[in-house]
Amino acid sequence: MLSKMTNILTVAGSDPVAGAGIQADLKAIEALGMHACTVITCITAQNTKGVFSISPVSPEEVDRQLESVLTDVSVNAVKTGMLFDAETVRVVSNRIRSLDVPVVVDPVMRATTGGSLHSKGLADELRSQLLPLATLVTPNVHEVKALTGVSVKDPASVRRAARSLTRDGARAVLIKGGHMRGRNAIDYLFCDGRMVEVSTPRVRGDVHGTGCVLSSMIATYLSTGTELEQAVRASKAATFKAILSSERIGGGVPCANPLSLLRQEAMKAGMLVELDKAVAELQPLMDSRLLPEVGSNMGYAVIGALEPQDVAAFTGRITRVGDHAEVSGCARFGASKHVARIVLAASAKDPSVRCALNIKYSARTVRACREAGLIVASFDRSHEPRGASSMTWGVTYAIKRQGRVPDVIFDRGGQGKEPMIRLLAGTPAEVVEKLRSIHVRLD
Repeated sequence: MLSKMTNILTVAGSDPVAGAGIQADLKAIEALGMHACTVITCITAQNTKGVFSISPVSPEEVDRQLESVLTDVSVNAVKTGMLFDAETVRVVSNRIRSLDVPVVVDPVMRATTGGSLHSKGLADELRSQLLPLATLVTPNVHEVKALTGVSVKDPASVRRAARSLTRDGARAVLIKGGHMRGRNAIDYLFCDGRMVEVSTPRVRGDVHGTGCVLSSMIATYLSTGTELEQAVRASKAATFKAILSSERIGGGVPCANPLSLLRQEAMKAGMLVELDKAVAELQPLMDSRLLPEVGSNMGYAVIGALEPQDVAAFTGRITRVGDHAEVSGCARFGASKHVARIVLAASAKDPSVRCALNIKYSARTVRACREAGLIVASFDRSHEPRGASSMTWGVTYAIKRQGRVPDVIFDRGGQGKEPMIRLLAGTPAEVVEKLRSIHVRLD
């Protein structure tokens, strides 16, 4: 039996290197399991180094494309990107005005690689014609300036700009903070008079296509009835993973890779196998000198992990049975919030660090870590702020003091808390090698 598809219509320009524009939209929508219908507004000559020419599709042809889709396909959401000129905005607005579906407007005006992607009069027409139809508008700080005249620098200016855009009719505004300064990349969602921050760790350097990917994913989530804030948060997290998996397909700016979400799902089974293999190798090493009283666990995160569900661990723990260690339970994602917090705090500072193992603390073991050439850092639980998550705070504090993610983070315990050492690395196999280098120096 044929299944009924959820269809997202994207109206945008074409990017011949497929890093942004309609091609990025297609990949983002398909990565979330939905079907993309496309209407092309411009043919561009661009690559990862720059934009060299733009050939707008005539408004009449854009209108014919829209008619061909909308008279045949039941569309569940609309995303608009590069519309280029005022007349195209009018054509698109007239066609989608009668649709009772979410509309996400990405007011594309400039490429990440540089170069204008609009003609005179676009901003005014967007405000008067398209924003009143928008469920959400997703400008970056440069687009906010063009649309409202407000220079976004802080939350107060974000509110001024967002109020201006909602006065034009947009039901909600997401002002993207990728071009703002700060340790984290913070986007500001303004809806129903309330502003919330949506944050991910900042990735250094420009990446091509991130705005296209984000807005397409939001439209895709909204098409399924997902609540707006949840759709924005899920899309922001998915875009972060696409950025971390970006590909250098040319000699210029790397391109976001939304299809990495599918590849990550395919990789999860292999990650569980890696965990099982690593634990089998470390069991002979985890003698009484290295096995904590509370047991041990190993966590392994997908690229760009932001939540405990992104981290695989064992449902039980590695515990002592007689004179040797055994694993209870099986490896699965979301199995341990405790070890997940360690991995997530470390990977937030260095995305290549995706694995952690806790072992028993002793001054002798810490010396063995240093003798093995491992970088060692620590934190003191007595300094932990009230209400903080011990592992998130402790790991973050130790990394900040060290100036980088170390190989080892330990603490000497506290009231009701066993002292502990955590080994950090990129993969389970690397953790086992570090454990082996410590073990040999304890003999």
